[in-house]
Amino acid sequence: MRAAGFSLSFTAASLPLPSTSTAASSPRCQSHVSFRCSQPRQRRSGVVRALDERLLAAATPAPAETEAEDESGVGEIEDGGEREGRDGEADIVGPSEAQEQPKSRRRQQQEEEDAAAERARFKLINGKEIFQEKTYLVGVECKRATGDNFSIEESLKELEQLADTAGLMVLGSTYQKLSSPNPRTYIGSGKVAEIRSAVQALDAETIIFDDELSAGQLRNLDKSFGGGVRVCDRTALILDIFNQRAATHEAALQVTLAQMEYQLPRLTKLWTHLERQSGGQVKGMGEKQIEVDKRILRTQISTLRKELESVRKHRKLYRNRRQSVPIPVVSLVGYTNAGKSTLLNRLTGADVLAEDKLFATLDPTTRRVLMKSGTEFLLTDTVGFIQKLPTMLVAAFRATLEEISESSIIVHLVDISHQLAQQQIGAVDKVLKELDIDSVPKLVVWNKIDNTDNPLRVKEEAAKQGIICISAMNGDGLEELCNAIQAKLKDSLVLIEAFVPYNKGDLLNDIHKVGIVERTEYMENGTLIKAHVPLPLARLLTPLRQHPFSSSSPSSAVI
Repeated sequence: MRAAGFSLSFTAASLPLPSTSTAASSPRCQSHVSFRCSQPRQRRSGVVRALDERLLAAATPAPAETEAEDESGVGEIEDGGEREGRDGEADIVGPSEAQEQPKSRRRQQQEEEDAAAERARFKLINGKEIFQEKTYLVGVECKRATGDNFSIEESLKELEQLADTAGLMVLGSTYQKLSSPNPRTYIGSGKVAEIRSAVQALDAETIIFDDELSAGQLRNLDKSFGGGVRVCDRTALILDIFNQRAATHEAALQVTLAQMEYQLPRLTKLWTHLERQSGGQVKGMGEKQIEVDKRILRTQISTLRKELESVRKHRKLYRNRRQSVPIPVVSLVGYTNAGKSTLLNRLTGADVLAEDKLFATLDPTTRRVLMKSGTEFLLTDTVGFIQKLPTMLVAAFRATLEEISESSIIVHLVDISHQLAQQQIGAVDKVLKELDIDSVPKLVVWNKIDNTDNPLRVKEEAAKQGIICISAMNGDGLEELCNAIQAKLKDSLVLIEAFVPYNKGDLLNDIHKVGIVERTEYMENGTLIKAHVPLPLARLLTPLRQHPFSSSSPSSAVI
C-alpha cells in the first residue's frame, strides 16, 4: 500500500479533531503534518491513440498488404505504372502523414519514460512506500553566529541527509550570507526571486529552510513564492522524521506533543477566513475559527502532557525498583548515527535496529552486560542528538532523557571518521548541559576507527588524550572499553569492609554482582569482604561494617 508523500505545509484538514482521547491514547498517535503528492502527468486517452493508429494504417499500407491485393485482383498496376485503389483513387502518402508515425512513437516513448519516473519517486521507508517530493534547500550564514562551528555548507549537507531520511528528493540548494536574518522573509528579497526562478526551473514542490522560521516568515514566504510550492523549516523536517520512526506508544506521545506545540503559534497561516459565524445583533461577530482551533489544540496538548507525566512517574518507579538491586547503569550518548545501537548489540547480543541513517533509534533500550570479572552493569541506548535540535523536542523527550541523569557513567560515543567529529562533540555537550546532566562522570569513546584513513595515527592521538578507540562493527577495542568502564565505575563506588553472615547470602551475592571485590575471607559465622560497591548498597551494609580483616585468624580462609 502506497503512503502519501512527505509534505510539511499545514492545511485546514490537518488540524486536530475536537476529541482528544484518540490522539492521546492511540498506539500510533496521528501526525498533524499534511501529506500530499503531485499528480502524475496525464496521458493521451486510449480512444485517441486507437484513432491515430487507424488513420496511419489507412494512409501507409504495408508491403504484405499490397501483395495480397495484387493476387486477389482488387488493385491492378497498369502500363503507365499507376496503381488504383478499391475506389479508383490514387493512394498517395504526403510528407506530413509520413512524419506522423515516428511522432506517435516518440510520444508513446515519452509517456512510458514519464510513468517510469513517477514510479521511481516512491521510496520504501519503514515498510511503507513514501512519495519522494522534489525539494530545494535554503540556508543562511549569519556573520554573528559562531557558537555551533558548523559552516553553512556543512549544515546544508546535514540538512540534505535529513531530507533523504524523510524520503525527499533533493534537487538543489543555495544559501545567503547576512549580518542577521530578515525578520519578514528570513532572506533578502533578491534571494527570494532567485529561489523562485530556481524552483520553477527544477519543478520543485517543497522548499526547506535550514533554520526554524516564525509563523509570519512562513506566511510571507508562501506569498512570495506564489503559493504553488510548500515552505517549511528544519524543525518541521526533524519532527516528521521522528513521527515516521516512533515505534512505541511513549515515543508517539512525545512526538505528537512536540508537533502540536510547533503548530500552535503557526495556525494563523492555515486560514484565509477569520470569522467562524455571525453572532447576534448585540454581541457582534461570532468566535473566530482560528480561536476555536487554538482552543482545541491547547486541550490536546494539556491531555498529552498529563499522559506523559504519568509515563515519567512510571519510569521513576521502575528506576526505584531497579535501585533496590543497585546495578550500575551506563548510558550511551552521542550524535545521531554515531553507532550507539551497533555497540549495544555487539556488547549484549541484542537485536536493536541499527541503520546507517539519522535517528534510527528513538526509544531507550536497556540490556545487561556481564564482564569477564563477573561484574555486571546495565547499558542503555538513547536517542541521538543533532545540532539545532528543536527545543520542544527536547522538552517532549525529557522523560526519556531523564534515564541519562540517573546513570553511573555516560559513554559519549563519537564517530571519529566523520569530518565534523569535533563539531558533533560540541553539539552533544551543549545538549547535555541544557539537560543539567553534564555533571555525570563521562567516558569519551572514538568509534568507527576502521573507517579512518590512518587508524594507527588516530589511536596514538587518542592515547594522548586518554580516549578509547573501538570499532563497534567488527569488535575491535571492546575489551579495552569494558576495562575502562569498570575502572570508571570503581571511581564512583564506595570502599567498604563488612562482615556478612551466612544467613544474608543475598547481600554477598549483590556485592559480587555489582561491586568490585578486592578481598574475601571466609570465617566460621560469615564472610569478611572488602569491596567497592555503589552507594545504595554501601548504606545497606552499614550495620555489618564491624569486623576488620585479620589474616591471623585460624578459622579463616583468605581469597
